[in-house]
Amino acid sequence: MASYIIRRLLLMIPTLLGILVINFLVIQAAPGGPVERTLAQLQGHGGSTMLAGTGGDMAVSTSTSGPGYRGSQGLPAELIAEIEKQYGFDQPASTRFWMMLKNFAKFDLGNSFYRDISVIDLIIEKMPVSLSLGLWSTLLIYLIAVPLGIRKALHPGSRFDTWSSGVIVVAYAIPGFLFAILLIILFAGGSYWQWFPMQGLSSEGAETLGLWARFLDYAHHLVLPTICLTLGGLATLTLFTRNSFLEEMQKQYVMTARAKGADNRRILLGHVFRNAMLILIAGLPATLFGILFTGAFLIEIIFNLDGLGLLGYESVINRDYPVIFGSLFLFTLMGMILRLLGDLCYRLVDPRIDFARASS
Repeated sequence: MASYIIRRLLLMIPTLLGILVINFLVIQAAPGGPVERTLAQLQGHGGSTMLAGTGGDMAVSTSTSGPGYRGSQGLPAELIAEIEKQYGFDQPASTRFWMMLKNFAKFDLGNSFYRDISVIDLIIEKMPVSLSLGLWSTLLIYLIAVPLGIRKALHPGSRFDTWSSGVIVVAYAIPGFLFAILLIILFAGGSYWQWFPMQGLSSEGAETLGLWARFLDYAHHLVLPTICLTLGGLATLTLFTRNSFLEEMQKQYVMTARAKGADNRRILLGHVFRNAMLILIAGLPATLFGILFTGAFLIEIIFNLDGLGLLGYESVINRDYPVIFGSLFLFTLMGMILRLLGDLCYRLVDPRIDFARASS
């Protein structure tokens, strides 16, 4: 088992490298960038401007054109060179990529171009919001979907199985952001009731409350966004659980156990549950990772939650390259570690599984 874990950890290195190379090439080919953004701002202001990090004012000429950048007409070449140096674009792309890899190897993700903060500190600052949404939503999805799917599998084709399948399919078809707007209109003071707040994770002055009161305030703010995120994953996992248990219950070992006189409860808990839950446990890291870093993006915007999804979107729009590549590196690494943990959960549920022998 130890050799399998070591091999998986070593395979993360070329995987990370490949992802970073592809995304670096895509970013280099994409139009726009921090230099062009700054040039456009300078052209819009006119007159003279202060360039951060240059130590003084630099006049904007109206006679010299800076080659190589759209919107650089009328700006001196010296100014453009200073801007390139400020953002590190005075070096070739290969040099910049190699320096980025060396820094990432030391977990130095650099500093944001437009915020006076390091990328790691920025991610840590936004992490509590996304963690709150991801963990609570994943917990609710599994607590509801697994028992519901098992009950549907125990009574296939029944009235309960039919109408519950219809309800969850309809729920899955409703876009999360549309359901979020509906909840705001109904329960967050949109047009009807003001039962829940619609922004942030805490009320103003919540830091002065006691521990229990702060937790209740925190839970009160999480109700609506957590419901929206739970809705989408609930349908998929419920049907997945139902089909997984149905498949196991039709296998020969279940028929043999029934022929020996075992009741349904013993068969379900002693035989079917362990085998059917393997595939569900394997999907747990992917479910958590999807909600944590991608699925919550629109929900964060609608409920004004400053989390990782919103951070990634803003960094792409603003061409904040250190944040783009730093968050990509960190999230990819976390995703692969979660996948490895999912495989280890296989072993915990069923000790008969031997990854080392299977991969040899």
